[in-house]
Amino acid sequence: MSMEVHLVDGTYELFRHHFAVPSHITDEGIEVAAVRGALTSMMSLLEQNVTHVGIATDRVVESFRNDLFDGYKTGEGTPPELFSQFPLLDAALDAAGFVVFSMEKHEADDALGAAAVKAASDPRVTKVLICTPDKDLAQVVNDQNKIVQFDRRKEIIYDEKAIKQKFGVPPESIPDYLALVGDTADGIPGLPGWGAKSSSTILACYKHLENVPPNHEEWEVIPRGANKLSSTFTNQFEEALLYRQLATLDFNAPVMKNVDELLWTGPKSHFLDMCEHLDAQKIFEKAELIATSRN
Repeated sequence: MSMEVHLVDGTYELFRHHFAVPSHITDEGIEVAAVRGALTSMMSLLEQNVTHVGIATDRVVESFRNDLFDGYKTGEGTPPELFSQFPLLDAALDAAGFVVFSMEKHEADDALGAAAVKAASDPRVTKVLICTPDKDLAQVVNDQNKIVQFDRRKEIIYDEKAIKQKFGVPPESIPDYLALVGDTADGIPGLPGWGAKSSSTILACYKHLENVPPNHEEWEVIPRGANKLSSTFTNQFEEALLYRQLATLDFNAPVMKNVDELLWTGPKSHFLDMCEHLDAQKIFEKAELIATSRN
């Protein structure tokens, strides 16, 4: 038996739908629009005959990385009507019959990476699709291990070649790249003066930070402003290593034990009750229809 595994960034789905769909407040006074949107998105995935699905979510925004760097992203600024849907999303996805990796100390990205590596190690798995546009996950892409990144909204699949075309560096250099250019979404500042072009030029040659000679006169490639770049690189090398650590996924995040757990077999018995609370009876009907068609 061969299989494809889809690993979905549930937090991304929640944020995306919160800002894309109109508010929906139930008779109980609960905002549910983003959760309904995420559920609908998962149903559309199942309608494409997807069989094995794991969904990673953030129970809280903070993680172990906040202990490493004060500037790392926090939940500050997250709209309360969105933040209140974090636990509701987990409950709704679980009721719909999906396996949910709900992260507290780790982040959803860590879970996606850990699950991808574990799934790819199963010889029955022909492809692992990490469903998120998040640039962090580019570091896991590995053609040999059948791992690709899938931007479902744009319908673009990124293999190793596509990652290199997009960022100018191979997947293994993505944490180093983010350490230099920064990642505003995660609160990683990067190094002053280092942009996408200079970072990709240097890392395409040296791959990792510790391989870059401190003196720019020894560089095999000379980006624009090399003198200032090398000065910043040398003076803030320790900060760059910390930023790389922040951008590196932890593959020890708790996920499934094996891919068989990810087989979707239909919604749980309380899914109808959940959908009634969400004013989403049509989603229940769709889930039942999909489950019936597979039996």
